Amino acid sequence: MPTTQQTALRGGIISAVSAYTMWGIAPLYFKLIQHISADEILVHRVVWSTLLLLIVVLLSNKWQGFIKVATQPKMVLRLTISASFLAVNWFMFIWAVNNNHLLDASLGYYINPLLSVALGVIFLGERLRPWQIFAVGLAFVGVVIQLVMIGSLPMISLALAGTFGIYGLLRKQMHIDSFVGLLIESLMMLPIALVYWLLFLETSTSNILLNGWSLNTTLICAGIVTTAPLLCFTAAAKRMTLTALGFFQYIGPSIMFVLATFYYQEPLYFAKLLTFACIWAALAIFSFDSIKARRSTKKIAIN
Repeated sequence: MPTTQQTALRGGIISAVSAYTMWGIAPLYFKLIQHISADEILVHRVVWSTLLLLIVVLLSNKWQGFIKVATQPKMVLRLTISASFLAVNWFMFIWAVNNNHLLDASLGYYINPLLSVALGVIFLGERLRPWQIFAVGLAFVGVVIQLVMIGSLPMISLALAGTFGIYGLLRKQMHIDSFVGLLIESLMMLPIALVYWLLFLETSTSNILLNGWSLNTTLICAGIVTTAPLLCFTAAAKRMTLTALGFFQYIGPSIMFVLATFYYQEPLYFAKLLTFACIWAALAIFSFDSIKARRSTKKIAIN
């Protein structure tokens, strides 16, 4: 008979794999509406995810927590700032997928964990072990290789990694429920999204009353695509340590890489492949060092 802890861990692993798999296959959804501009898709993503998050917060009895946070002006201001980085990240990801830059998006989310570590050192005073420094340096070398061989930086990758890394840094310093925080962030984006939708969007699909039910259903699903992985991620985070959870984060960009290379057949130039190789090696070293450090900490705790 499995123990309660083993059952919780198994449930956490299933939730983590589900979350990162959904993030990985999200490009399949955005490709379905490739004919719609990135800004219009972003509007739908904000509107429908806000509605869905509102329902989740109500049904999960988090409303009092929402009121508590929403009545703190400083916290709302901080969430407004984090929301701006999240909105840029969402837009960049949609644009990258629908403009055949899925490989760049994949690279960006591979770079993100290493960039997050660097941001922790710069802004939180965290210290890196020697192998971690080497891993971050190797990732930097990978970016420089592309700069030298192609003549340009992987700007889309760096923008995605940068905006999500800064978003993670900002949210890490706010000790609030993830759904409550995301709902407030979405509510901060909502007025801008609605004004833009009603006053500035003039496309053949912007008026949902004139669209077919199939297209409207697909657009409304933007809320599910945004919220469903977060539900699974939160469930996993409650059952696993963040260190253990971190090892699953490579599932998403790996799926994106496979989709971009083999399904959508985006060109994988030699310079870009070298950059990926450096990032993969850096992540392997970083992960190995994290496992080793974790085992050492456990041994010290037991002794």
